[in-house]
Amino acid sequence: MKQFKLHFALVFWFTGTLLAIGQVANYNLNRCKMPVSVEQWQVVDFSLAVKQKIQKPFEVKAFAIVKESDNEQKVPLFYNGNNEWIFRYSGSTIGKKTFTVQSELKELNGKKGTIVVVANQKLNPHGGVVRDKNHPRRFFYQDGTPYCNLAFECDWLFALDYGQPTISKTEKLLDQVAKNGFNQIVMNVYAYDVDTNWVADPLLKKNPQYNYGGREDIFPFLGSNLHPDHSALNVAFFKHLDKVILSMHNREIVSHLMIYVWNKLVNWPEPGSAADDMYYQYVVKRYQAFPNIIWDVSKEATSKIAQSKFKNIGEHIRKRVIDTRATDAYHRLVSVHDYGFCKKNKDIVDFISIQNWKLSIYDQMLEAYKEFPEMPVYNIEHGGYEKAPYNVFPGGYDNAEVCLRRNYLCLFAGTHTTYYWQGTAWTAIIHNPFEQPEGMIKPHFEYFKYMRGFIDMVNIGNFEPVTTYNTRSYNLTDYKNGMVLQYMPKEVYNDDVRDQLDKEFDYSNATYQWFNTITGEYSKAAKVEFKDYYTIWDWRPWRNEADAILIIKNLKNKNSK
Repeated sequence: MKQFKLHFALVFWFTGTLLAIGQVANYNLNRCKMPVSVEQWQVVDFSLAVKQKIQKPFEVKAFAIVKESDNEQKVPLFYNGNNEWIFRYSGSTIGKKTFTVQSELKELNGKKGTIVVVANQKLNPHGGVVRDKNHPRRFFYQDGTPYCNLAFECDWLFALDYGQPTISKTEKLLDQVAKNGFNQIVMNVYAYDVDTNWVADPLLKKNPQYNYGGREDIFPFLGSNLHPDHSALNVAFFKHLDKVILSMHNREIVSHLMIYVWNKLVNWPEPGSAADDMYYQYVVKRYQAFPNIIWDVSKEATSKIAQSKFKNIGEHIRKRVIDTRATDAYHRLVSVHDYGFCKKNKDIVDFISIQNWKLSIYDQMLEAYKEFPEMPVYNIEHGGYEKAPYNVFPGGYDNAEVCLRRNYLCLFAGTHTTYYWQGTAWTAIIHNPFEQPEGMIKPHFEYFKYMRGFIDMVNIGNFEPVTTYNTRSYNLTDYKNGMVLQYMPKEVYNDDVRDQLDKEFDYSNATYQWFNTITGEYSKAAKVEFKDYYTIWDWRPWRNEADAILIIKNLKNKNSK
């Protein structure tokens, strides 16, 4: 059998038939007799068709037992329609693997194959996001590269391009997301429409091409949301979602995948029912092989709306976290979009998720940072929803600079953060915001491109928040590498950095420069020198113009051995 590499999802069957661009590489296991070469972290499907008519195909139990030396992995297969089952795989380690299918279905049972995982030729591949016990507050990629989460909310991403032969609009939006430094999208598997109490913008009604809410042709079960048939799943829905997740993977964008959502008018089956189990298990089976997956059991997991609809919702969500870990052979990270749940169930989540709109966002996030030193803390929704042409949900704050500041305050509290633009966060998705007519409000994605550059330049994960010295600014300090960062709101005349430097560092060789959070400019680096005892009189750029960050380097910790 001729081997070939598959780049950017240009995929062929072994028979030579061309598949659509944007699909996972697929090998017909009934015809594949030779080892299959797959790049590390590349996702590949092995398809198995059966002749027997199966009455309840979604209930069929089938696993691929993957072996390499002394290691064994039990990966569940999933039903893909038309009497076809899929073994979806991605390898995190280079080397030869063998697999054997075990199933109650005789036509599947005993099928075998060999996979040779080779080095990935993609530029800067990193693998999945993981935890590191030596750095409990941080995220890393599987290859050891630090992963500083900067997320982009797009709940209805699944709906963009649905039913179309290509996902051109999706890819256009994803290019903007990646270009501007975001490395994660918070998204639903499915949601129907916004809460009925939200006020509909008349302008959005005049531009229905950007409104993806309330569509009856999109539903993960048979039927529609208004007229559901929960007896089986809509495989076409998930085939489309495959393309979206794969396109994100090709751009190294993590899918923070929320499996349930309770406040978006979804006609779900009864929690814990056979239909509910079928749906939940199917999602985990189908998407676990993607290295760019982070599981989120539910958006608004135990909100008042959820509690009003379902009894014991907290117990149900906890069970689903446990179910996820039992089903996921790749051990992707798991959390729940609910701070109260995470606090009560920190033993089973991988990181703490918080939704907090308070003006005192820094204090709230710092408190959580201190309360949970054993895991990352992530603000998944801070109430800042940047203004867009359509007023979908203004939340607490819609001014672009204020929204940016709230993201920085989360960062300077030692936590992770998420950006919302009203033009993409919910049912309104403007996939081409910079191609809109003159006069239409454009998003300030560039602010976050500058933030990403700053995060990477200083290696933000090495810092910890220090609150001892500064009363008018926010401090992060890297004691090991001798750096101090001070976030200065534009209204602050100045703050005194000298107190910390005198007490904790030798700064005889230190340099400083300023970073403008709005323009991305850096001032010229200069030697740290104090002309006056109180440094509040010292000049600083962009006062009353833009929030700025003072960066001090080349410090020597007086307490280091």
